[in-house]
Amino acid sequence: MKDLVPLAEKIAIELIARKQKIVVSESSTGGLISAALLAVPGASAYFLGGAVIYTRDARRILGDIDNDAMTGIRSASEPYAQLLAKRIRERFGCDWGLSETGATGPSGNSYGDAAGHSRMAVSGPRNEVMTLETGSSDRLGNMHVFAQTALTFLLKNLAG
Repeated sequence: MKDLVPLAEKIAIELIARKQKIVVSESSTGGLISAALLAVPGASAYFLGGAVIYTRDARRILGDIDNDAMTGIRSASEPYAQLLAKRIRERFGCDWGLSETGATGPSGNSYGDAAGHSRMAVSGPRNEVMTLETGSSDRLGNMHVFAQTALTFLLKNLAG
């Protein structure tokens, strides 16, 4: 986690300078993204909150995404990552939403994605989505790489 904090510090500098706020929806990273952002002193100036949306019930309750909103969208897909980022940003009424969804391992998910597969999205002044494939079944390693990639992806979009 210590190597995630320097990325979070750069994100904090960008968000504070712009007087912008962020909220996070993460799945397979299990809270690592939020933890890194909160590890920076003064995080309350830019971090509004986060949710680990790991199940359908969590998606419905925390993300306010019902089955109708999922018509034609499968979990762990780019459209789903974008929906998560957009919905959580709208629910908090803030500038940026960041989402991550994937399969950490040791096996793939029920949607056919292999272990080491993650989709990430940002919603806000910029909207972008990406896919990451590590090719690894190392659960903890993938969680870390997914969090690091999501933070780097966010920083790139902040720098725009």
